[in-house]
Amino acid sequence: MKYTDTHAHIYSKKYDDDRSDVIRVAVENGVEKIYMPNIDVESIDVMLEAELKYPGVCIPMMGLHPCDVKKDFRKQLYVMEEWIEKREFAAIGETGLDLYWDKTFFEQQKEALRIQITWAKKKKWPIVLHCRESMDETIAIIKEEKTEDLKGIFHCFSGSVEQARQIIEMGFLLGIGGVSTYKNGGLDKVLPELGLEHLVLETDGPYLAPIPYRGKRNSPEYIPLIAQRVGDLTESSLEKISTITQKNAHSIFHHFKS
Repeated sequence: MKYTDTHAHIYSKKYDDDRSDVIRVAVENGVEKIYMPNIDVESIDVMLEAELKYPGVCIPMMGLHPCDVKKDFRKQLYVMEEWIEKREFAAIGETGLDLYWDKTFFEQQKEALRIQITWAKKKKWPIVLHCRESMDETIAIIKEEKTEDLKGIFHCFSGSVEQARQIIEMGFLLGIGGVSTYKNGGLDKVLPELGLEHLVLETDGPYLAPIPYRGKRNSPEYIPLIAQRVGDLTESSLEKISTITQKNAHSIFHHFKS
């Protein structure tokens, strides 16, 4: 079985002691590619180092995470825009909205998201969206900004069937991760209502580890556990989950030679 982890912060300091081992085990478990979302200006260099050290496996995106939108967000976006003009990335992201941690800069988050949507449309690259406690607000902005060229992933999807259908109608995919394995995660009621053609797999490592590792560091090597859970909830074989989610991941990202 082959898999893609469409969202993992493998460059995080939490992997500094054993990053090579984590990636080796993930590859042994069938994970062919690990897509890396950028979060701020400081994460760019370490992310690109991972790309260089693990070519063809660790693939970078470029974006400003909503939790990192502060007073200086325009300066950060200026640096990132310079990067996307001088080289290619698999996607714009991760960007989006977050109303869970801190609402202080919510208006700035919305402005930063709209700027990054402009980049995605200009480059015809997908956009990877963070929408914690802000699913409806993120959907509303994407609906306003939607054009034929705008596509992407609602990462770490944990919304309702109705929200999922709105996202699918806009041509976006749903990133399904460790939350799908949680008893009260809610996806046990949602995933059976959706087609596999709308799903991609992710870990969001080092965060949101699946059962039985909940509360510990998450890792791309756990993608098969998430695949199994999706298979159980949709009454699909692992072979089918692998085939369809691989096809979806391949079709959504921008491909380039690094």
